[in-house]
Amino acid sequence: MLSKYEQISNEMRKRIQEESYSSDEPIPDELSLTKEFSCSRMTMKKALDILVMEGLLYRKRGHGTFIVKSTIQDNLVNVTDKENLGLTSLLNDKKIESKVIQFDVLFPSEKVAAYLCVDHNTPVYHLTRLRKIENEPFVIEETYMPTNIIRGINEEVLQSSIYNFITNTLGLTIGGSHRKIRADKSNNLDQTYLNCASDDPILEVEQVAYLNTGIPFEYSFSRHRYDKFVFTTVNIRR
Repeated sequence: MLSKYEQISNEMRKRIQEESYSSDEPIPDELSLTKEFSCSRMTMKKALDILVMEGLLYRKRGHGTFIVKSTIQDNLVNVTDKENLGLTSLLNDKKIESKVIQFDVLFPSEKVAAYLCVDHNTPVYHLTRLRKIENEPFVIEETYMPTNIIRGINEEVLQSSIYNFITNTLGLTIGGSHRKIRADKSNNLDQTYLNCASDDPILEVEQVAYLNTGIPFEYSFSRHRYDKFVFTTVNIRR
C-alpha cells in the first residue's frame, strides 16, 4: 500500500500532466495543499520533493513552486539515476576524448529560452562536441546551458567532462532529465565527424536536464550512429 505522501505525489503528477494548473503561475502553496489533502506540512513537503527530484516542479525562493514547462511538452521520456551522470562517468573504464567543433555564448532563441526557463536576455553557452570512445567516433553533442547557473566553462572543461565540472567544481547536484528519442537521416556534420554514409540512420536524443532543485541547466541534442547506441529504460512502480 502506498504511503500518504506517495498517493499525494501521484495525484499531483497526474494534475501536472493533465495541465490542471497553469504553467505561468505557482501551484497552490503547501498550506493550501495540506488542507486539501488533509495531511501534515511534512507529508506535503515530501510529496512535492519527489516531483522536484523528477524535474516536474521547481521552487523559486520567495515566489512559490512552479511547473517546469518542458514537462508538459512533447511527452519526453523521464530519465534518472545513472543515465544522468554523463558519458565520462558511465564509461569510466574507457578512453574518452572530446573534440570541440563550436563554442560560443549567445542570447537564446524562444525555444531554447523556454526549455531552460530563462528570458531572452540571459546569455547561454552554445557548444558542439564530438565525443570519441577508444578513438572511435561515438556521438555529436549540441548543448545549450545558461551562463548564470553553469559558470566558468572554458576550453579545459570542454576537453573533459562538463558533468564532472558541474558536480565537483561548481558543487551542484544533478537531479534528473527528460528525453525524447527519434530516428533521423544523417546530415553533413554526422557524415564528417561520425563517419556515416549518406544513407545511414542516426538516433537523436533531445534532452532537458535538471538540478536537484528542479531548475533546468541543459538543453541538448545528441546524435548517435545507429550501430553505436543502445537505449535501456526501467519503469519503477511507486
